[in-house]
Amino acid sequence: MKEKNKRIQSFQPLLSSKPKVLILGTMPSVKSLEQQEYYGNKQNVFWKLMFTVAGQELPATYAEKITFIHNNHLALWDVLQSCERQGSLDSEIKEEVPNAIRQLLQEYPSIHTLVFSSQKAAQYFKKYIGQIEGIQMITMPSPSGANARMSFAQKLDAWRGLTDLLQDKKTD
Repeated sequence: MKEKNKRIQSFQPLLSSKPKVLILGTMPSVKSLEQQEYYGNKQNVFWKLMFTVAGQELPATYAEKITFIHNNHLALWDVLQSCERQGSLDSEIKEEVPNAIRQLLQEYPSIHTLVFSSQKAAQYFKKYIGQIEGIQMITMPSPSGANARMSFAQKLDAWRGLTDLLQDKKTD
């Protein structure tokens, strides 16, 4: 008999005081939920990509990663608030409920760009939220270890498109 899918919840958004770029994943992995950290699975190269693009060393602690988010006017969240899923694959997501992203954007009008950390995150966003006037949207290849068809170098090449966004540190 197949095990029933488990209902899981995403994290609260991780926000700098005046975020300009909101990076949206789909849903935290099992490992991320266990660690209570965004992109907590060591097989996921999200943090390595972000720090490499910013020209910085990857720090050892999650606290330093949070500081990076704050210092670069970023925000992290997930498109989905909750879902049923067995394992960590986005393809296993069922009975999904979206996060209140439009509300977050109203509360933080400084956000001008949404970056989807996978095609699946972009698909769910399009399904539940759609286009948002005046907001730039960029879809990146998934940093997940499950995205094995791309090497780190190929992923990095795509994620380097965020360089200008990370270097735009002036506040409005």
